[in-house]
Amino acid sequence: MNKNTANPDGSMPNGINPSPVQPTNSTDKNDKKSFFVGNVCILIAVIFWGVNVSVTKALIPEWTSAFGIIILRLVGGAILMWITSLFIHCAKIQKHDWLKLILGGAIGLFLFIFLFILSLKYGDPIDISIIMTLPPIFVILIGVIFLKQRPSWIEYLGVLVSFIGAAIVILDGGKGKTGSDNLLGDILAIVSTICYAFYLVILEGPSKTYKPITMLRWVFLFSAIPALVLIPFSLHQPIFHTSQAVPWIEAAFILFCVTYAAYFLVEPAIKDIGSELVSIYQYLLPVFATISAVLMGLSQLKWMQVVAMIIIVAGMVLTTIGKKKRKNP
Repeated sequence: MNKNTANPDGSMPNGINPSPVQPTNSTDKNDKKSFFVGNVCILIAVIFWGVNVSVTKALIPEWTSAFGIIILRLVGGAILMWITSLFIHCAKIQKHDWLKLILGGAIGLFLFIFLFILSLKYGDPIDISIIMTLPPIFVILIGVIFLKQRPSWIEYLGVLVSFIGAAIVILDGGKGKTGSDNLLGDILAIVSTICYAFYLVILEGPSKTYKPITMLRWVFLFSAIPALVLIPFSLHQPIFHTSQAVPWIEAAFILFCVTYAAYFLVEPAIKDIGSELVSIYQYLLPVFATISAVLMGLSQLKWMQVVAMIIIVAGMVLTTIGKKKRKNP
């Protein structure tokens, strides 16, 4: 046995002191690398989400129905998650978490995807992308109503400001011509963000207990079960009768990049740069959605959309500041 081996308490035997460790720059380099990797991961994920708005809009209804996209994301996503789980050790789900996973999948994720896709069928993609920045606001409201949380007055102000921005989107959206019914699309988008906020709240506990794939394989399975009901209405899709590559590439992008890869990019990002910085990147979603929508000829940016986007982001910043002050008075 090496006589210089440390005791269990960390001290050296026989009065021997360890040699002083010379400071190195390796820790700083690793921290910088992790920070860079975390930012790249969440940036790629947000680009996926932003471009997804335009790609989904492009596929509906020319190449597939809204139901077809819903089945692709939920049933296809469940299959990919379960295949992945075969190669990763997954912990056993604790008994008290099953109800949360069922509700998070069958209500939270299913209704979120269902209503989000329907909103794109009717609404303007830029309007929808702006509305999709609202989930943090509804998370706060759910906490107040159901969890008896007490946000600060700054957080309440942020909620109010964000709702003003959303109201501008809805009122101005009724005048647009991009969607078949912009007002209906905006309303469906808002309800979908409430469902996503419910998803975030109810799965907050399990997400801290299990690896992403351990939780997501069950959440997607429970969301795929109600989605199976839509299959009889989605058997005859134009995309099945085309030899063009573009719609198939777009469908593959939605399944593999948006539905699958993005979930695994968020986890290392939260680990490396923190959840607060990750949430700030959500504000860039309308930017990438707008750029892709304009480039694809799906919509034209209006100045009222820019105003609404700025107001909603300002509201989000206020809620973030209020949350920080409440946690660190």
